Amino acid sequence: MKLSGRVLQCAALAVLTACGAHHSTAPGPAAASAAASAPASAPLAATQFTASADGVRIAWHQYGQGETAVVLIHGWATDSSIWRAQLAMLAAHYSVVTLDLAGQGASGANRQAWTLPHFAQDVAAVAAKLPNAHIVLVGDGLGGPVALEAAPLIGARLLGIIGVETFRTIGLSPPLPSKLDHELRSFRADYPGTVRQFVSGTLFHAQADPALVHFVSDLMAQTPPDPALAVLTELNRLDYATIVPAVKVPIVVIDSDLGGAVDAARLQHAAARLRVVTLAGDDSFAMLDDAQRFNATLLQALAALAGQ
Repeated sequence: MKLSGRVLQCAALAVLTACGAHHSTAPGPAAASAAASAPASAPLAATQFTASADGVRIAWHQYGQGETAVVLIHGWATDSSIWRAQLAMLAAHYSVVTLDLAGQGASGANRQAWTLPHFAQDVAAVAAKLPNAHIVLVGDGLGGPVALEAAPLIGARLLGIIGVETFRTIGLSPPLPSKLDHELRSFRADYPGTVRQFVSGTLFHAQADPALVHFVSDLMAQTPPDPALAVLTELNRLDYATIVPAVKVPIVVIDSDLGGAVDAARLQHAAARLRVVTLAGDDSFAMLDDAQRFNATLLQALAALAGQ
């Protein structure tokens, strides 16, 4: 399966968080087999549940203490487990919250409309349970636009948004419906097989740890196809011009250069308070396979937002 040009940017970057072919560049020096080491170092927390606006039960966890709460939002067809290598580090400085969006992880799947505003309500429902005076939303892939949609719901407590491998299509028009339909046919015909091929062939370097690639492939492929494809289509129809103007807080984008560096000038033209930090040589899951470098970059971005 090969998604082309513009639709690849939408179907992959807005959703799966990357585009283009593998780089020949090797991963950063801090890259390691997080698939094996991260779970052992992740702190434990009891699963809590709260109801989203449509009644779906949303599972969430809280770690650490701090005036500022960092809410971690996972990407398309994954769950909160992708943040496992960040929890201990962040919990030393902040109150850290992870959640499973509806249909993923331990959250309910009894949703009728799989839209960004509904996912934003999942985030807002969890944020409403937090006593923290300040909140920063960190969204990977799908979690980026979900954070933008959630910003007005959270209101004055929101200090900023950090997008990870997302927002690359800000300033571009959505693809034509016919083009999108053509590009998603393989997902509809064989969802698990297409997802596995896409993950291994597009989202990771050739040098990536096979165990990590397998973990991500399994996680994405086990998502039920109907809601997964509904969200995929929704994301590809997204026009950022309809949601970015309502966001009044700074935005930081942490992005790899897999498939080519992000067009920072285009993004900043559309969102004046946006800045881009590029992790050169990394792939789409630097939070797992280059955790040391990613964590240092994330801490810097959080400190800048919390200290503004």
